[in-house]
Amino acid sequence: MTSGQPEQAAAASTPSTRLAQLGLSLPAVARPVAAYVPARRSGNVVYTAGQLPFVDSALTVTGKVGAEVDPDVAKDAARTCALNALAAAAAEAGGLDGVEKILKVTGFVASAPDFTGQPAVLDGASELLGEVFGDDAGRHARSAVGVGVLPLDAPVEVELVVAVRD
Repeated sequence: MTSGQPEQAAAASTPSTRLAQLGLSLPAVARPVAAYVPARRSGNVVYTAGQLPFVDSALTVTGKVGAEVDPDVAKDAARTCALNALAAAAAEAGGLDGVEKILKVTGFVASAPDFTGQPAVLDGASELLGEVFGDDAGRHARSAVGVGVLPLDAPVEVELVVAVRD
């Protein structure tokens, strides 16, 4: 190996590089819709506020999953929520590569009364986190909760708890 190869391999395995390889970039941190902050750091842990599926300050979809919103559309929205939550966490961690691992994902799905597929919807967030952080650092505990309504009639909301580097 040449002296640059190990460095290149290490760079290729960073979360920011994997995100770029997915054709994605972190959005600007979404402005809160009420009296709270997007994320809060305590020691080596960052807690994000619940993030909605905003793209360019607009919700990508509204309505109840299983009624107005198809579960696959909601799964894509959960992926967008996770990307927004990563942006908030990265802002507190000094960048995406300052996030060491994902500890917990909590997701809320605005659900039609008979919809029970909340875990599959939240897989959109979990799968993105696995793609960005890899099998070990991206594995996390998770809760998928069905609710009657979410802010702004969003179909899904995601919050993260992440460990960050010193």
